[in-house]
Amino acid sequence: MTAPDRTAWWSRRTLHARLAFLVGATVALALVAFAIASWVAVRELQEHRINSQLNADAMAISQAPGQWAANRAALPDPGYPVGRPGRGPHRGELGPRWQIVNAAGGVVSSPDSPLPVTALGKEAASGVTHRHPVQEQVTIGGDTYQMLTMPLAGGGAVQVAISEDESRRTLAVLALLLAAGCVIGIAGAAFAGRAVARAGLVPVERLTGAVEEVAATTDLTHPIEVTGDDEIARLGRSVNTMLAAIDSSRRAQRALVEDAGHELRTPLTSIRTNVELLLTVERHPELAHRLPPEERAKLLSDLDAQVRELATLTTELVELAREDTTREDPEPVELGDIVTAAINRVRIRAPGLTFEATLSPVTVTGRPGELERMVVNVLDNAAKWSPPGAAVAVALTPDGVLTVSDSGPGIAPDDLPHVFDRFYRAAAARSMPGSGLGLAIVAQTAAQHGGTVTAGPNSPHGTTVTIRLPVTDHPAGAGPS
Repeated sequence: MTAPDRTAWWSRRTLHARLAFLVGATVALALVAFAIASWVAVRELQEHRINSQLNADAMAISQAPGQWAANRAALPDPGYPVGRPGRGPHRGELGPRWQIVNAAGGVVSSPDSPLPVTALGKEAASGVTHRHPVQEQVTIGGDTYQMLTMPLAGGGAVQVAISEDESRRTLAVLALLLAAGCVIGIAGAAFAGRAVARAGLVPVERLTGAVEEVAATTDLTHPIEVTGDDEIARLGRSVNTMLAAIDSSRRAQRALVEDAGHELRTPLTSIRTNVELLLTVERHPELAHRLPPEERAKLLSDLDAQVRELATLTTELVELAREDTTREDPEPVELGDIVTAAINRVRIRAPGLTFEATLSPVTVTGRPGELERMVVNVLDNAAKWSPPGAAVAVALTPDGVLTVSDSGPGIAPDDLPHVFDRFYRAAAARSMPGSGLGLAIVAQTAAQHGGTVTAGPNSPHGTTVTIRLPVTDHPAGAGPS
């Protein structure tokens, strides 16, 4: 199986299966590593024991080789002092075997069957090339022995051999026991892994079920039950926050669609009525006398105004529905330049008004296009309510406060709390062109830029709209230092 295949296979496993596998594999690796380390440690201890016994026995014989050669005794019991040979527990098939050889490699004395004298053993006995003990592995009668050849001071050497069969049988039994323990431990680890995965994923499964129920019923009004302060609880609270945001967005979208449908219905109905009347006259020339030329021109003018109003309403709906999505990136901009550009645009549409601007240099971080549309909407609203020949006062202070004051009839106290609502139109404004979305777009744009907008009376009469935006420390056209 290639690496991509293994990745694909792993990704198809459930979280329960992956968690159980990881827990079981971790425990299994720990058990195998412990078993191997234990077996290696026991083997090292066995080898150390054999080497220590070989050295101790060879040293005991080399201190009195003549006495051992004369007595042909077995190796002494560890509790016996050197020079007092006796039959200790090493006597027999599994105990140490020893012999003394002369400088030529001939066997001088051996209580049992003689040990093999290898080339290394002869060299050690001759004392020519080897003056240190030589240890090697030999085979005697099908059994494996560790044999130590220790040179004697006057020539010759002492050879001691210990069978490795008992040590190997011990290691084999230990290996079987460890393997059986690993098998049992791995089986237990797999069971424990499934149990841990099942217990650990119960909150996740509960949360998953709750989310699936919300997805099936599309009911966002009932939050998921959350208990505790662990990671699953945090996830549950985050899901509840997300559901609340989705529910709020869906309600706002539904309200926008309903309000937009209501607002669009009126101009569309009027346009359809006027178009049907024109088509009727066009198809039946005999009825042309019912629509004199001056009435026809007025009807076409009304139709043009209604189409323009519908286009404006559609554009404002698109701007309002865009929310945070935009093609512009926020950047430091000079708010005074934006206000000046907006005044120039509105001055063309309202040539009978005077715009008095007092602008201080202020740098804010925002989207230039959206900020300009916001200011234009406020100025358009002021121009719509100002009488001919009046002045609209525009002021921008260094702390990012923009005020637009007109001298119109003002806003009734009952209408002030609602002037920034979508499609809201005061009773006095229903006879005038407009969609009720201009100030709503102003409020949304100000909020998206971290600011606020309020409306209040202007002394002695009229309305003042105040926009507050956060000021940035970086001047327009310069990045942070």
